[in-house]
Amino acid sequence: MSELLQSFLGTTLSTLRDVAPIALVVIVFQLFVLRRRLPDAGTLVLGFGCVLLGLVFFLMGLETALFPLGRTMAEQLVAPEFLASINNSAEPLVGHWREYYWLYLFAFAIGTSAVIVEPAVIAVAMKASELSAGAINATALRLVIALGVGVGVALGTFRIVSGISLPLFIGAAYAIVVLQTFFTPRKMIPLAYDSGGVSTSTVTVPIVVALGLGLAANIPDRSPLIDGFGMIAFAVLFPIISVMTYAQLAAWWTRRVKRNNGGK
Repeated sequence: MSELLQSFLGTTLSTLRDVAPIALVVIVFQLFVLRRRLPDAGTLVLGFGCVLLGLVFFLMGLETALFPLGRTMAEQLVAPEFLASINNSAEPLVGHWREYYWLYLFAFAIGTSAVIVEPAVIAVAMKASELSAGAINATALRLVIALGVGVGVALGTFRIVSGISLPLFIGAAYAIVVLQTFFTPRKMIPLAYDSGGVSTSTVTVPIVVALGLGLAANIPDRSPLIDGFGMIAFAVLFPIISVMTYAQLAAWWTRRVKRNNGGK
């Protein structure tokens, strides 16, 4: 209990130090630039305290649950004993990249499920649906973004396992994004680009980073510093691709329906 209390106090102090500049900037601009008193100062202080407390518990949760969870799952899925059991081998082995299919499936599933509950994604999807008067379905948009992240995280794990260069993957993904931009309905392009940013927020990033670092630390000839990072880039890029693909398919389907109805 004392160790947990020390962790709480230490995290609180470090979080307060990190958040204080934000509060200072707001107060300085409010009092000295806008020259107005803070509206409802008591409520603002209460809200600031809630934010601070929430961040403290969130950071403690990362250290005690999410990071260890991702690292443990990575260790188990690449363990020689596990690879031997699924390949009917009597001896522990270090598998070929084809033998890590359970790892790719787990990466896809954990990436997809994390984004489904990502608060930033939920907020953006709801706002997009509201501003488009329901033309953009919030649930469908969340699912499309989540599938994009799932594919990206799965490819990121494949890159770590196979040892293929990160710039090769990222360059190819950016080329697809640029090419798709020319063929995607204009109103969906900004939303698609923002989808990449909101998909990598409070829930997704800790899990994906822990997974990448855990893999790089447990696969032979991989460096956690060189190979463990870079997973977030996949999680950012592939939702952009998936949302633009969704928009292109929706536009194609709309044209097809109009054609079948005689252009009406």
